[in-house]
Amino acid sequence: MITRRTTLAGTAILILGLLTACGTSDAANDQVKPAGGTGDAINLGPDQNRIHAKKADAIAAKLPEAVRKRGNLTLGVSTGSAPPLNFYATDDKTLIGVELDIATLVADTLGLKPDFQAVSWENLFVGLDSGKFDGVFSNVTVTEERKEKYDFATYRLDELAFEAKKGGDWRVKGPKDVAGKTIAVGSGTNQEKILVDWSNENEKAGRGPVDIKYFQNTTDYYLALQSGRIDAYLGPNPTAAYHVASAGQTEIIGHFSGGGATIQGKIAATTKKGSGLVEAYAAAIDHIVKDGSYAKVLKRWGLSSEAVQKAEINPPGLPKPKN
Repeated sequence: MITRRTTLAGTAILILGLLTACGTSDAANDQVKPAGGTGDAINLGPDQNRIHAKKADAIAAKLPEAVRKRGNLTLGVSTGSAPPLNFYATDDKTLIGVELDIATLVADTLGLKPDFQAVSWENLFVGLDSGKFDGVFSNVTVTEERKEKYDFATYRLDELAFEAKKGGDWRVKGPKDVAGKTIAVGSGTNQEKILVDWSNENEKAGRGPVDIKYFQNTTDYYLALQSGRIDAYLGPNPTAAYHVASAGQTEIIGHFSGGGATIQGKIAATTKKGSGLVEAYAAAIDHIVKDGSYAKVLKRWGLSSEAVQKAEINPPGLPKPKN
């Protein structure tokens, strides 16, 4: 996934502006869906009617006693995120998104009330270090460097996606499929590195290189895609899936691990190392996977392709950068 979350997808407001321009918005119901679409609309309103899970006493017993007695989990989420991860509803104050929905299911299973605190990306880790947060549910990828300070319980795959105009027969499975194509990507991201590596591989094989384009905002990428100035945009799968479902003019033509070819990237609930919480989080995630509530949440936000079968505690993460 992205190494600098401030470039994840621009601001939620910019994205929503683009989506409603391409689709239809029902202000009365706070919903958005593609023009002429027949699928379910996406609820952007403050009344989310969230999916809930029942408390599992045996799993709740895994919590540290002080947390059980307190009755709530203080959880950090990033203000720099975007639909459908965590963002603000149409009232501009209620936090919504897939990350909050999954965190709510975990808290339900543990018999606790989630207390979400929206902060900047870097302050998520400051909050963990200081003990302010019991955990972070905010699209955090497991890395070997982060594992030195934090414990992880995985709950989603870290996926990238190629997004192109709807209706074509072009599909991307590897480097040769993008030879000679014009692809947009965010600067300083893992996906940029993947695309540069693929372009180099194509040139060595005698194929055309990738013409890589960069834009300032996510809206610029989508306008370039719509006008035909680029063939595809390689970005985080969640934001691509959300745009596809909302605007109805594009489609995903290829999925790839955010960790590249060597490792499957994984998104995880993050807690301070040694806090005693990671086992409870992992057990709760396993529980919601089994009871079906987890699958309903992912389907609601169009992220079923990122589902995990079970939580992993501190699995192999993205390798440390080479000096």
